[in-house]
Amino acid sequence: MGMTITEKIIAAHCGKERLTAGEFVYADVDIALGNDITAPLAIAEFRKAGIRKVFDREKVVLVPDHFTPNKDVKSAEQSKVLRDFAREQELKYYWEVGRMGVEHALLPQEGVVVPGDLIIGADSHTCTYGALCTFATGEVWLRVPQTRKFVYRGRLPRWVGGKDLILFTIGKIGVDGALYQAIEFTGEAVETLAMDDRLSMCNMVIECGGKNGIIPFDRLTKKYVTGRAQREPRVFKCDKDAAYVDVTEYDVSALEPQVAAPSLPSNVHPVRELSNVRIDQVVIGSCTNGRLSDLEAAAKIMKGRKVAPGVRMIVIPATQEVYLESIQRGYTETFVEAGAAVSTPTCGPCLGGHMGILAEGEVAVATTNRNFVGRMGHPKSEVYLASPAVAAASAVTGKITHPADVT
Repeated sequence: MGMTITEKIIAAHCGKERLTAGEFVYADVDIALGNDITAPLAIAEFRKAGIRKVFDREKVVLVPDHFTPNKDVKSAEQSKVLRDFAREQELKYYWEVGRMGVEHALLPQEGVVVPGDLIIGADSHTCTYGALCTFATGEVWLRVPQTRKFVYRGRLPRWVGGKDLILFTIGKIGVDGALYQAIEFTGEAVETLAMDDRLSMCNMVIECGGKNGIIPFDRLTKKYVTGRAQREPRVFKCDKDAAYVDVTEYDVSALEPQVAAPSLPSNVHPVRELSNVRIDQVVIGSCTNGRLSDLEAAAKIMKGRKVAPGVRMIVIPATQEVYLESIQRGYTETFVEAGAAVSTPTCGPCLGGHMGILAEGEVAVATTNRNFVGRMGHPKSEVYLASPAVAAASAVTGKITHPADVT
């Protein structure tokens, strides 16, 4: 029996020629990632154990992105722990405010993660990197996951992209539909997706219980990493006789934009089924949808239009590079002229941190990845998850709206 891509990546990192799902292995990692919430805990244990040096100063990556720019004294102290540790250990990869970005957008952009990597990230959305044919996990000691394949047939309609595909899939299988499984995305609809959309899809596999998401290396992957990757990529392809626990095919040629209603990412509906839902806030950003093409889609809809009275619109570019490019292309001007607030890169409102917390009874449309009770603020607030295009259209009308209905 052959191996899947995920199995091959793990095997390559634990010195085995072959392995099968269910095995427990010790594996070397290419990158160990921490942020301003998780890394201080790890650093404290590091100190307690009496360890003096990290295992590799070029493989430990710290990104302060959740509560930055610091919202209070506690978050400032958390960030200072990272700053001091990075300086002490002479870490190669540490980004300060003004140069940083949301970690799962920043690392692929900077070529720190490359195809074939195995990454430990102290953040649930580390699975994002599977779009670069990278296996991501939170453990050094791990059980090799079974792989589940999704095949998306057909040509995607206008206004439908990676966020819609992953929401549609989560809606079909549920929040625990792929527990501890590798999820492989294939099919002509995925093959035509831009890298930003692929990253969005892999980012949200954790929302259906997945261990990692992965998309096979292809021409588009090669184009993205060429001139960007800081290490030589390793390309792995699944064997023809690889074992999959399940293969599911969808024809998505008539798929509408999808929206996840409160309070689960699996409570998914076609956008027009929710067209009577009135909103108070729109958030465009996060590690799921804060990349340049996301801002481009939103700006096309907002151009020459205004945010509806009574609605707050917050736009958060995922990295400084995205922020600058958004300014140069005129997207930022479009948002400001429309009445939106544009922020420096931060996770901010996604986790109920800052920069857009909801009050009791308020309703938001967000391009983020979770809409659990209290996720973005008060336990009696509500969050609807959608693509940047749906979010922008909703900002214009003041209620959940199909982009085609305003363009």
